[in-house]
Amino acid sequence: MGDVWTLDSTAGELLLHTGVAGRAASMGHRLTIAMTRWRATVRWAGAEPIAAELAVEVNSLEVLRGEGGIKGLSGPEKGLVRANALRSLDAGRYPDIRFVAAAIDKAADGYRLSGTLHIRAASREHVIDLRTDDVGDSWRMTAQSTVKQSDYGVKPYSLMMGSLRVTDDVDVSFTAVHVKDN
Repeated sequence: MGDVWTLDSTAGELLLHTGVAGRAASMGHRLTIAMTRWRATVRWAGAEPIAAELAVEVNSLEVLRGEGGIKGLSGPEKGLVRANALRSLDAGRYPDIRFVAAAIDKAADGYRLSGTLHIRAASREHVIDLRTDDVGDSWRMTAQSTVKQSDYGVKPYSLMMGSLRVTDDVDVSFTAVHVKDN
């Protein structure tokens, strides 16, 4: 039986970064959103990872900040953005987002995880390049990925008849640290 790593938000962060588009884009905010409850598990056979899965609680979405726009995002506006995002993701019916790696291949600076991303009722093939760095007593893992909302049946939020809208592409960044076994 191999080793299993379990990581959660105490080990790192999972952030979403949105853009704005449309004729009135200068009025909108580029958002940074944290997913505050997630769990990653990695199963190992010797020195090689053989399985990986990430599960994210949609309801853990927290709006951290909005850049750009006419003025900064207030607390109530962050609450409205959160409510709109949860509605777009249909969090009541689909409380989790999952990525399950079907293949893990060694890469020059880490691993390439090829698998399936499940958002709402849609599942699509997705590839994540995970960088790993040996930082002495622990491993640091980082990844950047882009997810197109419409591929998963998520309609990007818009207002003013579409003249201000969230871009379809959402950039996802992941950072975590796992302390090495002694």
